[in-house]
Amino acid sequence: MFRSVVARWRAAQQLLPLVSSPARGRSAALPFDLIRHFTGKVQLRDYQEECIQVVLASFRNGKKRLGISLATGAGKTVVFTQLIDRVPPLSPDATQTLILAHRRELVEQAARHCTRAYPEKRVEVEMGNIHSTGTADITVASIQSIMSGDRAAKFDPTRFKLVLVDEAHHIVAPGYLRLLEHFGLDVKRDDSPNLVGVSATFSRFDGLRLGAAIDEIVYHKDYVDMINDKWLSDVVFTTVESTADLSQVKAGPSGDFQSSELSRAVNSDEINEITVRSWMAKAAGRKSTLVFCVDLAHVAGLTRAFRQFGYDARFVTGDTPKVERGERLEAFKRGKFPVLINCGVFTEGTDIPNIDCVLLARPTKSRNLLIQMIGRGMRLHANKTNCHVIDMVSSLTTGIVTTPTLFGLDPGELVKEASAEDMKDIKDRKDAEKRREQEALQPASALQRRGQFKGNITFTEYDSVFDLISDTSGEKHIRAISPNSWVQVGPDKYVLAGTNGYLRIEREENAKDGQPKHVAYEIRSLPASAHSKSPYAAPRKLLNAATFADVVHGADKYAAEHYAHTVISMRQAWRRSPPTESQLKFLNKFRAKDDQLEPGSITKGKAADMITKLRHGARGRFAAYSVERRKKERQDLSKRRDAMMAEVAGVGPLIRPSDRISQ
Repeated sequence: MFRSVVARWRAAQQLLPLVSSPARGRSAALPFDLIRHFTGKVQLRDYQEECIQVVLASFRNGKKRLGISLATGAGKTVVFTQLIDRVPPLSPDATQTLILAHRRELVEQAARHCTRAYPEKRVEVEMGNIHSTGTADITVASIQSIMSGDRAAKFDPTRFKLVLVDEAHHIVAPGYLRLLEHFGLDVKRDDSPNLVGVSATFSRFDGLRLGAAIDEIVYHKDYVDMINDKWLSDVVFTTVESTADLSQVKAGPSGDFQSSELSRAVNSDEINEITVRSWMAKAAGRKSTLVFCVDLAHVAGLTRAFRQFGYDARFVTGDTPKVERGERLEAFKRGKFPVLINCGVFTEGTDIPNIDCVLLARPTKSRNLLIQMIGRGMRLHANKTNCHVIDMVSSLTTGIVTTPTLFGLDPGELVKEASAEDMKDIKDRKDAEKRREQEALQPASALQRRGQFKGNITFTEYDSVFDLISDTSGEKHIRAISPNSWVQVGPDKYVLAGTNGYLRIEREENAKDGQPKHVAYEIRSLPASAHSKSPYAAPRKLLNAATFADVVHGADKYAAEHYAHTVISMRQAWRRSPPTESQLKFLNKFRAKDDQLEPGSITKGKAADMITKLRHGARGRFAAYSVERRKKERQDLSKRRDAMMAEVAGVGPLIRPSDRISQ
C-alpha cells in the first residue's frame, strides 16, 4: 500500500511545475495529504454527499447547466473536485474536465485540490504565462487568460464531459458567456458538456439574469443552516448607525454605491473615529479582526485611526506587493497583530479561519457582497467560539443592505450582539406579532371559513385617505433593496407602475408546505379598443421566492428588461421636479378645500407614487382602517373611564386585576 502511495506521490510531483509558483511553494505538505487520502476514503460531510447525488440525478434526468448554492466554508472546492470522477463520460472520447475561476487564488486552490485528489490524472493550468496543452484530464483556467487571444481554440468541446465554474455568480460576465458559447453551453444542447456553477452568493431570482448561463439551481445550503448544524462558526451581530450622510452618493454601473463618492462620505476623521470607538466598545478583546473599507484612501484613513488609538492595525490592498502581502497575511493568521484592513481583497476565496471579528466599515447595496464579507469570519477555528460582525450601517434611508436584511428583517432593525438564532427569533417574533394583530382584527365568520390565519400584516392609523397615500413608511423596506419606485398598496402588496402596465409583488401561503412565499405578477394594459370592463389583462405570474429580497430582485430584473428605466427608477431627475397640473388636480380631490396642494409642496415623483396607491386600493384600505380606528377609539375611551374610576376612593370592595380581566 505504501509503495502505491509513494508511486502516486512521485507522479503528482511531475505535475507540480504546471502549477504557478505559490502552489509549488506550499507543496511540502502534499505527501501527507496524499497519504491521508489514499490510505482511507475521503470523508465527505453529509450535505456534501447529498449535493453530489442531487447533481448526478439532475444530469441523469437530462439537465445540463446546473447551479449549486453553498455557503462560504461549506467546502465547495471539495464538492466540485469530487464531481470530476463521478460524472460519467458523455462518449468514449469526452473524458476531460475544465475548471474556470476569475482570480489567481481560486485557480491555484483548485489546481492543488485536483493534484491531491487525482495524482494519476494529468492536471494543467491555463493562467498568465502558463499555457496548458488543452488535452489534459483536468485543466484549471483563469477566465481572463483562457479568453485572451485564441487560447480557447485548443480546447475541443467534444472531448469534455464537464465544465466547472467557481464563484459562478460571475458567470454572466461577457468573457464567461463567450467561452460557454465555444463549448456549446450558451443554450441547452444534448451533445454539450455538463456544466456546474458553484457560488456562495447566488441570488436565486437574479436567476432571471443567471438564466443566460444556468438553467436551474439544484442544491442550496444556507449559511444559517451551516451555523445551526455546527459546520460554521457561531456569529453574533451588532449594527451601528453612524452619522455618515449617503443621500448624495450616486450608484455605480453595478447598482452599488459609486466607490469614490462613497469614500468621500464615510472616510472622514469623525466617521473613522466612530468606527474605531464602536469596535473598541464591542470587540477590542477580539484577537483577529478583518476590516472592509471602500477604497485605498479609506484604508489609509481607517488604519491611521486605529493606530492613533494604540492598536497595531495593518493593511493589505490589491497594490500590496505579493511577497509583502503574503507575509502580512501569514502574520495575521499567526495572531501577530489584531486588525487587518483591506478593500476588496478578501471578499472571495480566501481562507483565514482565525478571524473572530468582521468590521464592515463600508455600506453596500449588494446582498452578495455583504454575504461574502461576513463569510470571511464564519470558518471554524480551534481558538474562537464565535465571530462578531459589526456593521456600520450609516443612513438607513438610502437603499443599503444590512446584516438584518439577510434574516428577512427590515434594514432599519438595529441589533446588539445578536446571534444568528437571535436574528431568526426576532424575525419569528415580529411575524408572530403581526399574525396576532391580523387574527384579532379578522371577523369571526371569516376565521371560521378560512381556519387559522397565518398572515403577515402591520396596521397604521390614518386620519384621512391623503394621510394614507402620503405615508412612505411602507416603502422603506422595499426601497432599501431596490432602486425602483415600488409603492405599498396593501398589506404585503407592492406595485411598480410602468407606461404599459405594472408589476405586483404579494405574499401568499404555499399550500404544499405551509410556508409563506412571495410572488411577482405582471399585469399588462389592454388597448383602448379592447372590449373589456377592465383596462388591464389578467395577471401573469413571473416568479415566486421564499424570501422577499429574492422576489424583489427578480422582479427588478424583469422590469429592467421590459419597462422604461426613466419611468420606474427612483433616481430619475423628473421625480424631483414640480408636479403637473393634472396630478395636483387629482390629488386635491382628497384634501380639504382650505388645505389644497401647491406646486411647491410636493414633487412629481411623490405625486406619481400617491396616484399609484390610489389606483391600486388605497381608498379601500382607508375604509377598513376607519372602521378599526373607531373600534379602537371606543376601547380606549372605555379604558380611560375605568382608569378614572379606579382613582376615585370610595366604600366598597376593590377590584383585583384578575377580576377586571375576567370581566
